[in-house]
Amino acid sequence: MKLLFAGLIVVLTSQSFAQLMSKEKAEDKKPKLIGTITPEFNPSPREMILGNILEKFLTNYHYERKQVDNSVSEKAFKLYLERLDFGKQFLLKSDVDELSNYKFKMDDQFKSGNLTIVSVSNKILKKRQAYVKDFVLKYLDKNITYNGKEKYQTDPDKRDYVKNLDELKKRWERALTYETLIQYLELKDEQEEMLNPKKDKKKDKKKKKETAKAKKEKEELKKLSDKQLRAKAREKVKKRYKKVFKRLVEEKRDDRLDKFYNSVTRVYDPHTHYLMPEEKEDFDIDMKGKLQGIGALLREEGSYIKVERIIPGSASWKGKELEAGDIILAVGQGSADPVDIVDMSIRDAVKLIRGEKDTEVRLTVKKQSGDKKVISIIRDVVVLEEAYVKGAKLKLNEKDFKVGYINVPKFYRDFDDDEGRNCSTDVKNELLKFKKDPKVKGIILDLRGNGGGALKDAALMSGLFIEEGPIVQVKNHEGSKEKYSDDDDEIYNSQPLIVLVDRFSASASEIVAAAMQDYERAVIVGSSKKTHGKGTVQAIIDRLGARAGIPINKIGELGAIKITIQMFFRVNGGSTQFKGVVPDIILPDQFEYFESGEESLDYAIPYQKVKAVKYKKWDKDLNLDKLKSASEKRVAKNKLFKKIQESVEFYTKRKEDTERTLNLKEMIAFKEETKKKAEEFKVEEAIGSFTVETDSKKRDEVEEERAKEFKEGLAKDPVIEESLNIMSDMIKNS
Repeated sequence: MKLLFAGLIVVLTSQSFAQLMSKEKAEDKKPKLIGTITPEFNPSPREMILGNILEKFLTNYHYERKQVDNSVSEKAFKLYLERLDFGKQFLLKSDVDELSNYKFKMDDQFKSGNLTIVSVSNKILKKRQAYVKDFVLKYLDKNITYNGKEKYQTDPDKRDYVKNLDELKKRWERALTYETLIQYLELKDEQEEMLNPKKDKKKDKKKKKETAKAKKEKEELKKLSDKQLRAKAREKVKKRYKKVFKRLVEEKRDDRLDKFYNSVTRVYDPHTHYLMPEEKEDFDIDMKGKLQGIGALLREEGSYIKVERIIPGSASWKGKELEAGDIILAVGQGSADPVDIVDMSIRDAVKLIRGEKDTEVRLTVKKQSGDKKVISIIRDVVVLEEAYVKGAKLKLNEKDFKVGYINVPKFYRDFDDDEGRNCSTDVKNELLKFKKDPKVKGIILDLRGNGGGALKDAALMSGLFIEEGPIVQVKNHEGSKEKYSDDDDEIYNSQPLIVLVDRFSASASEIVAAAMQDYERAVIVGSSKKTHGKGTVQAIIDRLGARAGIPINKIGELGAIKITIQMFFRVNGGSTQFKGVVPDIILPDQFEYFESGEESLDYAIPYQKVKAVKYKKWDKDLNLDKLKSASEKRVAKNKLFKKIQESVEFYTKRKEDTERTLNLKEMIAFKEETKKKAEEFKVEEAIGSFTVETDSKKRDEVEEERAKEFKEGLAKDPVIEESLNIMSDMIKNS
């Protein structure tokens, strides 16, 4: 689930829902049973009422106010099939045809609680899973050769459902050949490293104490012959699949219900999501940031768990290896064998990934380039301080002026404490610090990777750079509009301003960038062709049973719904939905090959416009054409940007080619090329054309290390270097 918010949390009273219910006829309040309830899936009182309650919220409070009807049912059915068997690894074409009888009945079952499709699909799936399990475990007992010319299609979207069991076996043969081949090569690399260790000072410093079991396994691995390595690879894959099939057999009823309910809610838009009671608890932990673990926000994508965002300051963030977009395939506790989490629910996966501080978790991930990697992370308490605003003074070596740099990781605000810390006040304080230094002649506001947050702070932060005026318009599900404005006529900084964005800048970040662009107050510089394009606002509505006037002791906890209730619009009337913010100056994007953005998500709400509002533009000409032309000439000569463009070309080609060879020699060549390219594209040294100066106040060891990492990160960033050059041109032209 995506934990992004661009507005205030809406609190609906139980009274408002009771009034809504009272509009219905008495007989309509009672769940109606459709068809025959199978003994296997006899609905509980909770299931009989839950869909009915969710329907009321979806049809009356969602921004689009669509009815739960046959149109929704048809789309929900497609999503439900994907959730059942995303990889097309179990269901036959005939199974899908049988389930298609429910294509236009999901809406009725959603309202009534008679979830026959859940019962029928569960029966079919369990039957196929049992067949596949028997085949897989027997197949992995045999020798597997890697000298053929066959290939394995790794992209489920390019597969179709198989026609019969023979085709199903063939698909699994290729999948298992591929997995054991990869496992064999990993074991061979590990063995080679132990027999011929390479000295790496950085690795030596981070080296952890090994358990006696791990040491013994390494010694045994050293002595294995090639034939034994292959057998061990099959053994490891078999062990993983035993656990996978065990979990599939033990799948909980709530997991099956989650697939059903959220197939319906996701038809409304990608950010509307029903949260089971346990998920709501997890959601609260993530929002408060008070947990022990690795510090990554995750979401389910078909059969996979995907990293949505890395929390600044967390163990993952410090390790620099786990990245947004990575798919987590397996989770291991220290040196223990990893547990495969493909097809696992996000709740169960998170339970494996979270853990006590100072314990090790090993994640097997698939990178966006398609490569697999094992990442070791020592769990820690998420340090919220690193999610806060950070400032620095930057100086190009040959220039005599400085530039104030402000990094805003997210739009944070403590809604329970009016006196609590918030990002707009922190940015204002940084501006006041810079004001004391007469050598600071311009400001860079960095919103790259900022997924949004409090709408209020987007308006307040924008207001720091203009005299006064509207910042953003918001329209709700009833069509009524309101404005968020800067009513303070004080300008906290009137110097040349650059706002940095990228494809991961979303929601509140887009509001600030759009306002500064519309007012012609700043030059928007982006390391992507546009920002994410999320122009909607969500609210969390919890205590669903209580809001419907139903005592908790009668049905238990019902969970919550995260629901899209508003859309925001620029002062010029356009929305950032889909279109995002197009930078004035676009720099090479290292993630250009990576499909992202709101428009890539199923059933996202389309772009809309409203009437523009009156606002007064900044009175200084930015000379954008001149700035853009000068930047393009520098970028064309810049070696780091050239490296980025080469990496994009390489990984774009790799992304399009989703078939993988099952031939040993070809796979070795593929891996060697990937490793070689990764080394070529790596940036390890500081650029050297500018210096970074951070606050010199006395710091403890942890703060000192954070400041050091912050400075080192900036010093290697070609976008920062080019932004300083653009700023130099702006100062010259001002």
